[in-house]
Amino acid sequence: MRALRRSPTLVTLALVLAVFACQELAGLLGWRGLFALSNPLLSRPWTVVTSVYAHASVSHLVANAVALALGGLLVERLTTSARFHAFFVSVGALAGVTQVALVGVVGPLVPGMPAQVAVLGASGAILGLYGYLLGANRVTELLVGGIELEPRFQLALGVLLAGLVTVLTANPGAALIAHFTGLLLGFLAGRAHLLAPGENTQGRPPAVE
Repeated sequence: MRALRRSPTLVTLALVLAVFACQELAGLLGWRGLFALSNPLLSRPWTVVTSVYAHASVSHLVANAVALALGGLLVERLTTSARFHAFFVSVGALAGVTQVALVGVVGPLVPGMPAQVAVLGASGAILGLYGYLLGANRVTELLVGGIELEPRFQLALGVLLAGLVTVLTANPGAALIAHFTGLLLGFLAGRAHLLAPGENTQGRPPAVE
């Protein structure tokens, strides 16, 4: 039981539920928008963080909670709680900011979508976790590390994989730029074993089994 309480995945799930409860309360007072990230980015700077844990609906929350549980429990085995939380909120924030900033500059990428967007949800951060698992996977380590790809080619591979997964998992209303950004950042972090707290006995950071 004590180990469960220390699980960063469960702590994150608890934070998500707590923020959603606050959203519901704020909604009753007409303040639900306080949690969403939108342009101009500096008008409500706290939303860079709150938007990562906030969700638009119960179904949105449940879908992300399931995905977080599946991916988070695997990633947390490879790192410390502090690194897990820092990675989750950093990737989620960067994914959200990228989504809002790019749409604000170039307009909607999909015809019919509004030019002004408000971002809510942990999808970018969660996909960052899956990207990390993909990048740090032992199979990827053997394939990519074994042929000693230059960093630029590993970046190109990450862009290709992130783009492919984003397209395959796309659905109406999804923040595709945030999803792509989260996956790419996670993959690159996985290739660098960014979350590894130390090196193993062979002098290399552990890879995901």
